[in-house]
Amino acid sequence: MPDFLLQLDRQLFHFVNYTLANPVFDVVMPWLRNPKFWIPVYVFIIAFSIWKYKKTGAWLILLLIVTVGVADFSSASLIKKQVQRLRPCRDDVVSKTIISRAPCGTGFSFPSTHATDHFAMSVFLGMVYSRRWRWVWVWVLLWAVLVCFAQVYVGVHFPVDVTAGALFGALIGSIFAQVFKKLQPQF
Repeated sequence: MPDFLLQLDRQLFHFVNYTLANPVFDVVMPWLRNPKFWIPVYVFIIAFSIWKYKKTGAWLILLLIVTVGVADFSSASLIKKQVQRLRPCRDDVVSKTIISRAPCGTGFSFPSTHATDHFAMSVFLGMVYSRRWRWVWVWVLLWAVLVCFAQVYVGVHFPVDVTAGALFGALIGSIFAQVFKKLQPQF
């Protein structure tokens, strides 16, 4: 990574992790990055899709699961192992001033798999459901952005990590949304 980008990334990380620190975020942000916190959202998406669209809804959920699987595997098992960027808690410069609000994590940092997975889901759902409900974009993108912000705030990812993960996840989500539209053109 070019030095100027690395310095900017560290400064943005410090701003989010240290300067924006407050008691409300200290409580809320660790929850927002925890996948268990989002279980009601996942259950709602599954139940709503199957209840409202029956067989087509089941196909939607199946393709959503494949979308997340591809996003997760490619981010965590392929890209991270090739790039091998250290997490903020292990970065020589940042680790001296970090406010750690979550365990550091055992793997590498780039890209953020949380960001990749949530943006893949969000873009997939946004593209599939926005034909009927345009406002769905607001909610799915807010969901993904909150997860990304929380990753930086708690100290486990740099801003470039979540940005790259978000872009990569958006690409995967859009590809699989197009596949769904080809398989279910009547939706």
